[in-house]
Amino acid sequence: MLKIAICDDDEWIRRSLRAVIQKQTDVQADLYESGEELLAKETDYDILFLDICLKTQDDAHRLNGMETARELRTHSDALIIFITAAPDYVYEAYDVEAFHYLLKPIDEKKLEEVISRAAAKVEGKKNVPSLLIKTNGKFLRIPLEDIYYAENDGRKVALHTRKGEFSYYEKMEILEKKLAKGFFRCHRGYLVNLQEIAGYDRTSITLKCGDTVFLSKQKYGGFVAAYMDYLTK
Repeated sequence: MLKIAICDDDEWIRRSLRAVIQKQTDVQADLYESGEELLAKETDYDILFLDICLKTQDDAHRLNGMETARELRTHSDALIIFITAAPDYVYEAYDVEAFHYLLKPIDEKKLEEVISRAAAKVEGKKNVPSLLIKTNGKFLRIPLEDIYYAENDGRKVALHTRKGEFSYYEKMEILEKKLAKGFFRCHRGYLVNLQEIAGYDRTSITLKCGDTVFLSKQKYGGFVAAYMDYLTK
């Protein structure tokens, strides 16, 4: 079941959106009239519909949709779909990695199309084993198959991936437990993806990306056994 939030200060729009969404897919669709109300809920939603113009002249202290989205991005990687009557914010929408931008009045067929695409993307993300990290104030989901290796970097861990290097606060011991099968702690400072190994000797491992990491003497026997087990499956 998809978990969807609809945040708009117009009750008719909130209920209309939910009616269309519930016709198309099996969802939990929660309604919110303000950004503050949505943020206070702390529910892990899959998709968020946000009205950009939530702030009104009568209540200047209320968060608008863009401000709400920026706050949400500090703890959520949900798909954000903006809904608004003003097209002026379209470029700002990309700053918070919005999935789509719907202009009011919303065309029902267009809404159904966007929901279908968003649902497919959410299901695709759920079916791919991944690691959720927080880097540079944003949450990022990294498919495990994209990770070459992890490296100790002081109080942080540096993930070397197909899309570049990402550094975030984590203990290597905790990351080792999270990744578990398919990865091996070859050295106190390194954790390698077994599928990304190009070769090894008694002191080092070469990854397919061309990088070389240390292989400790104490870990050598366990590494060879784990790698051979991986190759025979």
